[in-house]
Amino acid sequence: MQGADLQQTTAADEEASGWRAPRSSAWSLPEVRWALTATGLFIVGGLVQLAAAPPWLYWTLYLACYVTGGWEPGWAGLKALRDHTLDVDLLMVAAAIGAAAIGQVFDGALLIVIFATSGALEAVATKRTEDSVRGLLDLAPETATRTTDSGREEVVDTAVLEVGDVLMIRPGERIGGDGVVIDGASEVDQASITGEPLPVDKAAGDEVFAGTVNGTGTLRVQVQRPAAETVIARIVAMVSEASASKAKLQLVIEKIEQRYSISMVVVTVALFVIPLLLGADLQSTLLRAMTFMIVASPCALVLSTMPPLLSAIANAGRHGVLVKSAVALEKLGTVTHVAVDKTGTLTEGSPRLMHIRTVPGAAVDDAELIALAAAVEHPSEHPLARAIVTAARDAGLTLHPAEDFASTPGYGVRGRVDDDLVEVGSPILLTDDHDVAHDVVGELERTGHTAVVVQVNGTVAGVLGLTDQVRDAAADMVTALTSLIGTQPILLTGDNPRAAAALAAEVGITEISAGLLPQDKVEAVRELEARGAKVMLVGDGVNDAPAMAAATVGVAMGRAGSDLALDTADVVITRDDLSTIPAVIALSRRARGLVIANLMIAATFITLLVAWDLIGHLPLPLGVAGHEGSTIIVGLNGLRLLRDAAWPFAQTV
Repeated sequence: MQGADLQQTTAADEEASGWRAPRSSAWSLPEVRWALTATGLFIVGGLVQLAAAPPWLYWTLYLACYVTGGWEPGWAGLKALRDHTLDVDLLMVAAAIGAAAIGQVFDGALLIVIFATSGALEAVATKRTEDSVRGLLDLAPETATRTTDSGREEVVDTAVLEVGDVLMIRPGERIGGDGVVIDGASEVDQASITGEPLPVDKAAGDEVFAGTVNGTGTLRVQVQRPAAETVIARIVAMVSEASASKAKLQLVIEKIEQRYSISMVVVTVALFVIPLLLGADLQSTLLRAMTFMIVASPCALVLSTMPPLLSAIANAGRHGVLVKSAVALEKLGTVTHVAVDKTGTLTEGSPRLMHIRTVPGAAVDDAELIALAAAVEHPSEHPLARAIVTAARDAGLTLHPAEDFASTPGYGVRGRVDDDLVEVGSPILLTDDHDVAHDVVGELERTGHTAVVVQVNGTVAGVLGLTDQVRDAAADMVTALTSLIGTQPILLTGDNPRAAAALAAEVGITEISAGLLPQDKVEAVRELEARGAKVMLVGDGVNDAPAMAAATVGVAMGRAGSDLALDTADVVITRDDLSTIPAVIALSRRARGLVIANLMIAATFITLLVAWDLIGHLPLPLGVAGHEGSTIIVGLNGLRLLRDAAWPFAQTV
């Protein structure tokens, strides 16, 4: 059906180039203009015909209606035919021409008008979906004030900003790029990116995002990412990619559509030829055959699937959930079990260093232990690594650069600091002969801390104890998921069993698997799926990525997530709001329900109209109205999910 496929504007390209497509109203769409023109010609033609004007006059008006309303779908159908594809648009235009050929020019013009109006309504609906995606771009300002080395200020397009540029952000202005505050203090409204309801205090060293709103202070911000790689640009790109994808059901329908269309043409020809051979008159036979071709066309079936799914993707994007494809959205609705990581997922992912325990006889003291550990952890993006580095900096320690850095997921990191080989990682590093270190690890873990072992030149030098805070929405998420999918979430973590048990008890999880390496998480997911479960894996780190890939659906925490986790995941929670996880599952189920309802509506209309035409006498105008009406109904029904009210649990998000 004309306009049924979402024509994606490359929003990410607009952001990268600095050019933005001008916002236009629905009336500026070509489909709308042609439909209005065809409708006007049809009405005037009808009035002229009623006034008993010469036939050539209203015929001219009706034929002009044919041209204005039918040339675009007709031309698209001919191009598809050249590619050996039978397009239903071409069949509709052929039926209208056939009606005119037997003198039923009014009926043919009516078909063209309703067909063009249906296409225009689909184009308007598609534009609404596109605008909901492109509207994200409006969060970022088009210009920013850049300061030069000489201290002079200049207003430049945000698209030309480069890493290292320094921006002057005055009170009330939107921040022009992702960066770090180098001078000044203010509060910044980050609700558009992180969902935080209150402004966040920002000072030197704090990160800020493009599109967020500065408060009462003045900030100098050094740009850290080019325009095309800002958080908001990545959000737009990911939503656009998701909207451009096709669901599995849609692909099946498109594959069936070609065979169905060919069969429909064969039956139409048979309905025309066989009665003629049996002595039927030409006009009534051709009219019935054309009516059959119209009412049997699968336009409504084709349009049944994508509007609900694309609307749900756009709605989720507005609420901080990036669903990367229509296939992923479909899978979300089938989830029966949810497995969650601990650090950075159920917890804030920003642990704090609380205990420093050097072992007796170690060649380093507490300060040296932290300095060496932080030097090696500095290149790592793991939350525990950031906590150790932060503690060292807060203590005013000097960090020497680490060479030969290497990271092994599930074990830890290693590197050479000056002349020392330093290894920092999980208690797996300990061998059986390290009794004192084992005792320290056990003591820390019993009190709910995460233990990190530090080895210097192959000898255990000390153990660090870190704690993390549970996210506010973690317990509510567990309750909501248990109620929604009927099974309680499962905790899969590389952390120690004691720390995992303490957190699980706090959020209400009873099934725990702790001390897992990346391959162990993959095995746990596969065991669940071998029992018939559809598993969603929620995580944030490099060690979660393999399990995400193995799961039915992988979900990454957007702010704390590693690049590998974000790339591997099917869904990204951009605001790290756990309450959106049950919400997006419920939204997916609503979308699946609308798809099924649309398919039933479309199939019912086609069956009734075809049976009426074959058994009785279905007037062509009524057949046209029924066919196009069902197409409009399923299209608009799917777009209901664009509304904010369609977001489940809206009161908690």
